[in-house]
Amino acid sequence: MDDFTNDQPNPEEELENLEMGEVEENSELEELDSDLRDGETHWYVIHCYSGYENKVRHNLEQRIDSMGMKDRIFDVVIPTQEEIEVKDGKRRTVERHVFPGYVLVNMIMSEESWYVVRNTPGVTGFVGMGNEPTPLRSEEVSQILRRMEAEAPHVKVSFKVGERVRIVDGPFNDFRGTVAEIDVERTKVRVMVNFFGRETPVELDFLQVEKS
Repeated sequence: MDDFTNDQPNPEEELENLEMGEVEENSELEELDSDLRDGETHWYVIHCYSGYENKVRHNLEQRIDSMGMKDRIFDVVIPTQEEIEVKDGKRRTVERHVFPGYVLVNMIMSEESWYVVRNTPGVTGFVGMGNEPTPLRSEEVSQILRRMEAEAPHVKVSFKVGERVRIVDGPFNDFRGTVAEIDVERTKVRVMVNFFGRETPVELDFLQVEKS
């Protein structure tokens, strides 16, 4: 995949050309609905190459600054969430992209602001019907922000209900059993272990078991 380090046109020349009509507008810009140019601030979603979300945010923030668009494009956000990954008896915290390949932009839609965002290296388009950017509803934005601000990280485990696991710590060390229940909030797992010929439920911490 190509890196986005190619030389870009002078920002001031870009905007001057756009304002003077010297830039040939493509079909996307021509179809920009006048209803969206209402002067109000909305959140929009843009597509980008997967894995280049951080690079796209950096590129866009640079263009906003160099092209004097801070009064029209306000925030560029990559929705992320902390996740605790438990694998092979080890726990590590990682930051996951909630929507890989997408970036959120808070902006006032106009021909100029559309042009700056759409022509940012790595951006492949706005999310919307056809070529018309569709702003997110307020409840959608609130849901995304709540998910990002959650105090407790999401826990991801390598086993699921019904799978065979091996206990690697505690009094039942090296016993094998079947996962009966997973409690993500408490980071506990209930395993059915054959103990003296009977199926016995044993509650364990995520770190105490691994896939068999």
